[in-house]
Amino acid sequence: MPKEVVTLKTIGLLGGMSWESTVTYYQLINTLVNKRLGGVHSAKILIASVDFDEIARCQERNEWDKSADILGRAAHGLELAGADFILIGANTMHKVATQIQSYIKIPLLHIADATIAALQQQHITRVGLLGTKYTVQEDFYKQRIAAASIEVLTPNAAGIDEVNRIIYEELVVGQKEPSSKAKMLATIEQLQQAGAQGLILGCTELDLLVQPADTELPLFDTTRIHAEAAVDWALR
Repeated sequence: MPKEVVTLKTIGLLGGMSWESTVTYYQLINTLVNKRLGGVHSAKILIASVDFDEIARCQERNEWDKSADILGRAAHGLELAGADFILIGANTMHKVATQIQSYIKIPLLHIADATIAALQQQHITRVGLLGTKYTVQEDFYKQRIAAASIEVLTPNAAGIDEVNRIIYEELVVGQKEPSSKAKMLATIEQLQQAGAQGLILGCTELDLLVQPADTELPLFDTTRIHAEAAVDWALR
């Protein structure tokens, strides 16, 4: 008998922020689809990969509306090309998720919502957050998690600045310095001592530097969590 035909939804991925994490998204999503369906199955993915330099300049200059327009137009292009739903392949750019959604009629799968579900599955009520200074200092991400009755702990000012530096100067260009990993792990230890029950890797590049074996705290890798949620949606 012929095998049952599986209908996969098409994932639209806004990538390039940075391309390092976009590669991880692509590998994870295809691996997960193949694991669930077997055979030679792979995901149906459309990728719009932007120039991260342009987005980073918008961040530095507080030109969030401009970045929203760049990504909104890219999302609309993915919709026209046949995407069934959209992923923003970066935590920080979820600051403009509402604006991006206004450019499209298809759903946008929010990375924080997927992370909240993962935290709730493990009954986490107090979590540490690492990410860019925008993600860690501003409310667009933290408040969404706090609204789910999960307390968010963040590093001190020096820790925020150092993690931000490591992300923008090293990880986005594929550098993984042992000294930076040591600093990152020291920051994680401080969050654990402050009462964190788990840790959100709230930047899609952080999994390049920090792995579960590096800390006693349960790690919530937002890249993997987002990819898993995307595969769930694609197989609905």
